[in-house]
Amino acid sequence: MSSPRPNPTERRLRADRARQAADVIRQLVVQRAFPDGVLPDERFLAAEFCATRNGIREALDLLREEGLIERVPGVGTVVVAQKYAHGLNQLMGLAETMHEHGEVGNDVRAAGLVRPPGPVAQRLRLAEGEQVVYVERLRRLNGLPLSLDLTYLPRDVGEPLLAEDLENQDIFALIERTTGLRLGAAAVTVEAVNADLHSAAVLEVPRGSALLVVERLSHLADGRPVDLEFIRMRGDRLTMRAELRRTPAGEAR
Repeated sequence: MSSPRPNPTERRLRADRARQAADVIRQLVVQRAFPDGVLPDERFLAAEFCATRNGIREALDLLREEGLIERVPGVGTVVVAQKYAHGLNQLMGLAETMHEHGEVGNDVRAAGLVRPPGPVAQRLRLAEGEQVVYVERLRRLNGLPLSLDLTYLPRDVGEPLLAEDLENQDIFALIERTTGLRLGAAAVTVEAVNADLHSAAVLEVPRGSALLVVERLSHLADGRPVDLEFIRMRGDRLTMRAELRRTPAGEAR
């Protein structure tokens, strides 16, 4: 006879409970569940999470170390940094995604013709030696750095963009306006990295801070790849969100 499985609420380390509570509270902060920016008191949270007050304090300490909350004497625990959800359900530019949170602006760090690395040319289905337009922008929300975007575009698609307002417009919108064609789909890869010295300086974070690196290859509606991006996002200000549906076994994926 197999032994019974341990009850998950029994004999758990306080650190385990702290992480468990911190994960839930973090999402509540992202979802703006505290309109006044003040978290409930420790006694309420302890009851809500069936934890001790010391365990809740450890959970809040984790979020404080992330720079998300802070203890203010006479007020309580308050949210001091906003995190914004970046949806993965639709192919949208940053300004389209963040329009309800404020104004997106761009510092254009580079824009012009370059000879692309071989793998970039292959992803864009370009002939060897063919030039591309390279655009590098630091993207800000209400003046605060959010991401560093490195974009490669085929020459016929990218060159008209060099005369456009790259400081205030999403590249997606500019592509559709200048080509008269609609974007269709994109392949996206997301991974976590630590900020290197250069990225940390540009994004105004300590070296080694958590970044989300997104590689996105966007296609026109006819399937032609026209936009290859490598985006370094500040992990303390952006979170990725998507709604997924399970495909029944046996159905084509």
